[in-house]
Amino acid sequence: MVLRIWINRVSKFVRLIIRHYGVVFVGTIIGFGVALSLLLTAASAGTRPLFCVLVPHFKDEYWLSVSFGLEQEAARQSVELLFFEAGGYSARVTQIDQINTCVERGADAILIGAVTSDHPSLLTAIAQVEQTVPVFGLVNELYAPTLSGRIGVSWRGMGYLLGQHLSLLHPAETPPKTVVFLTGPAEAGWTGPLETGLRDGLRASSVKILEVFRADTGLRAQLDLVETALARHPNVDYLIGDAPAIEAAFGLFNTQTYLTQPLLLSTYVNHSVLRGLQNGQVVAASFDDPVQQGVLAIQQAVSVNPSIFEGRIFGPDIALLTHTDRSFDHIRISPADYFPAIQ
Repeated sequence: MVLRIWINRVSKFVRLIIRHYGVVFVGTIIGFGVALSLLLTAASAGTRPLFCVLVPHFKDEYWLSVSFGLEQEAARQSVELLFFEAGGYSARVTQIDQINTCVERGADAILIGAVTSDHPSLLTAIAQVEQTVPVFGLVNELYAPTLSGRIGVSWRGMGYLLGQHLSLLHPAETPPKTVVFLTGPAEAGWTGPLETGLRDGLRASSVKILEVFRADTGLRAQLDLVETALARHPNVDYLIGDAPAIEAAFGLFNTQTYLTQPLLLSTYVNHSVLRGLQNGQVVAASFDDPVQQGVLAIQQAVSVNPSIFEGRIFGPDIALLTHTDRSFDHIRISPADYFPAIQ
């Protein structure tokens, strides 16, 4: 692993040479530069590599499981981590500032759960930083052509699993059923593919999506969505939402009486959703193993040569969990008392 970090540092050194002196001079100084870089790195071989981890927020327990996987594998690989949270999916400027802070603090790699998938300012910031520090996409969609790697799953597949599940329960010839869909903001990147997958999965069903509601994935914002959705569609059969929306629905159903209470499905799993699956409050949920994604992200960052990344996305297999499953012992999430140290 240390040798791989040496290679990354040599790569950064060479890119700096090219940027400051031009290609003409590289042939004459490359041997000296690489040798010097290796000597300097060898002299500090006892220093643990430093990785920055940027996440949208920890308002959703999902990111705690990702971070737990990151910390577990970082400890095994002797990597030091710095955690930053942007504060929400509207905090693009904050996340860009955090990227620059990571460079200033000498990070050997940056792992970013992006707050936006394609905003030009974020993509420009990543492209600039990638000249000296490898940047890896973490979980969320990120359409940056200069990434050194990316860990994630197909969010279209996550939505498709839920749609397919309802299609099996309600084939096209059966009595019609209705759904409200609560999700994150469009700029988050994963919400678009998720909705597309859900609609594709429902094509062979009698289920109709009445309306889509979007907001940041904090609990307060999602609670507002749930209240609005149920006020507009009081007789809806199913509520499909992200994990904070499902948590908000739990709270509403415990404190308010609804003449018809919709069945709940979650687009991913966090601690509250897992408990809901176990006690029957949640009918089904897509599971993308956030702990394993954290583990894989560290493994990729310490092993991938940034120059050979070809846009391939690595991640665990996704699965559909239902409340009828006999056991959830194989489902890994972070411990109840876990919270990373945030910068």
